[in-house]
Amino acid sequence: MFGALTEKLSQVFAKVAGNKRLSEDNIAEAVREVRLALLDADVNYGVTKNFIKRVKEKVVGESVVKSVKPGQQFIKLIHEELTALMGGDEATLNLTANPAIIMLCGLQGAGKTTHAAKLAHYFSKPDNKKKSPLLIACDLQRPAAVEQLKTLGAQIEVPVFSIEGEKNPLHVAKKALKFAKELGHDLLIFDTAGRLHIDEQLMRELEQLKQLIQPHEIFFVANAATGQDAVKAAAEFNNKLEVSGTILTMLDGDARAGAAISIREVTGKPLVFEGIGEKVNDLQLFNAKSMADRILGMGDTINLVKKAQEHISDEEAKSLEEKMRKATFNYSDYLKQMQAVRKMGSLKGIMKMLPGASRLPKMDDASEKEFFKIEAVILSMTLKEREGRNELSMPRMKRIARGSGTTIQDVNKLKKSFEKAKKFFKNPPNKKMLEKMLGGM
Repeated sequence: MFGALTEKLSQVFAKVAGNKRLSEDNIAEAVREVRLALLDADVNYGVTKNFIKRVKEKVVGESVVKSVKPGQQFIKLIHEELTALMGGDEATLNLTANPAIIMLCGLQGAGKTTHAAKLAHYFSKPDNKKKSPLLIACDLQRPAAVEQLKTLGAQIEVPVFSIEGEKNPLHVAKKALKFAKELGHDLLIFDTAGRLHIDEQLMRELEQLKQLIQPHEIFFVANAATGQDAVKAAAEFNNKLEVSGTILTMLDGDARAGAAISIREVTGKPLVFEGIGEKVNDLQLFNAKSMADRILGMGDTINLVKKAQEHISDEEAKSLEEKMRKATFNYSDYLKQMQAVRKMGSLKGIMKMLPGASRLPKMDDASEKEFFKIEAVILSMTLKEREGRNELSMPRMKRIARGSGTTIQDVNKLKKSFEKAKKFFKNPPNKKMLEKMLGGM
């Protein structure tokens, strides 16, 4: 979603990099262009003003390191200030109570119901507290909100508490607390009603609900695509309810990113989670450094590593590393790793997380289909063929092509690329050559 802002900031950094040294004139011009880029990205005016003020103060007081180029110093400074602006460290959640209670609030269409289910799924994982969540349907205003929550709950195998025909969310909440205690649920997530705009009735209802359930965390759910409207709404909800943090949604879209950068500064409350897609597992902890990396076009290695650790065990990684060092990996290893990568998300999404992704060839649907084609080819091989114990002769390739619904050319292409990879690892280039091949990363 940061495409336009990233491009403009890259142009600013390129200009600074062209200077032999940092001077008052070239820094003043660069700072002015950063300011315009942020405003154009719909970042709050006051937030932009304070950000630029801090950058100017830092630039003036920054000691010039001779071994570091001016462009690199300026990028580092902007990165540090962006990270600080969005909160620095990941937020610490207050979910030690039994049961721990989360209340979601926000305007209609922000994604509260979807993110209630995403949170339940997130905290059900062994790596994330392994809670026993209960979803509670207190959005009785939007038609089909309860049914939507039930459908999502069924997908992630999390129970949903609702009362057929009930119109008062306080009655639902009261009975839900009793129900959860009886069944031993240790995490309660309340989905609440929203409106198209803030009104007194909505706020009064939410204040009463807060008083009744005494939540440990109140998350404001903000649609990042609504820009400054999301920032204003966040400030108002915070004034009325004292929210504990914000969940940013729609971060996989083409919005201008203003909300992502502004909300924390305006509310004084941390950005806690970010929704990065439509699936129930498309939720991750908000990391300010990761977000700054993405804004500055540095990829998202922080969350890429987290995804890899979630889907690829240490044992598997070590085993593959050993096989690559000895050039003994086979088609079965390749298939296993490819399937693990697929679990991490779309190939297009993973490519975007790589440093320098903007300079890599664009990943399209055809590229995604190649993965399925390779998978079909390998699955059509016998066990001995996958392990390299049987040579892929022409008759074998014909059989594999027929079985996988591909062509002999497709099978031969995979075979040749595999042979090249083995030759590469048998006689790897030296470190300098390897760095050159990887673009210095």
